[in-house]
Amino acid sequence: MPHRAVIFDLGKTLVHFDFRRGYQALEPHCPYPAAEIPKRLAATGLVERFECGLVEPRDFVERIAQALDLRCGYDGFCEIWSSIFTHTLVPESMLEGLRARGYRLLLLSNTNALHFDMLRIAYQPLLRHFDDLILSYEVHAMKPQPAIYEAALARAACRPEECFYTDDIPEYIAGARALGIDAVQFRDAGQLAQELTARGIAWE
Repeated sequence: MPHRAVIFDLGKTLVHFDFRRGYQALEPHCPYPAAEIPKRLAATGLVERFECGLVEPRDFVERIAQALDLRCGYDGFCEIWSSIFTHTLVPESMLEGLRARGYRLLLLSNTNALHFDMLRIAYQPLLRHFDDLILSYEVHAMKPQPAIYEAALARAACRPEECFYTDDIPEYIAGARALGIDAVQFRDAGQLAQELTARGIAWE
């Protein structure tokens, strides 16, 4: 059965990110070294709740500020929080070509309101090619939970085997395959091009 939809992960698939950039940027604003910050964040469970849309942005920032004894305001934190994103990993021409050939393009991402507000502006040239966005904080589910893949399939409006999905995290690929989606781990743009070509999915 031919593919009708191509679904992309966001972080480390379309756009590279490095959490260490954020931790290092937070270090001057709190009494903890950068290496300790992720441990303190993990202990709160706030990031996962935020990415599931269970915490509002200002409440999230206030509670993170308390956990880290931060000395920066809301706007300053938002800028630091979004400093983790760097270069793109997939050429815009690939997205443009897939869309031009009639494939339905979807973005499937574990993300949060603060990150995506910035991404929507900074990476607009990439994001403008997508027909729909399935974002964890909007659908209240995170990969690899079945609910987020089911939301993607509903938006794709086609059968699981008609969807090709790529993501850098093996666990998330396994979650998609469990629902019958044709899913492949992303390594780089060249490898992705080979996977698409092997399936007869054209973009050039």
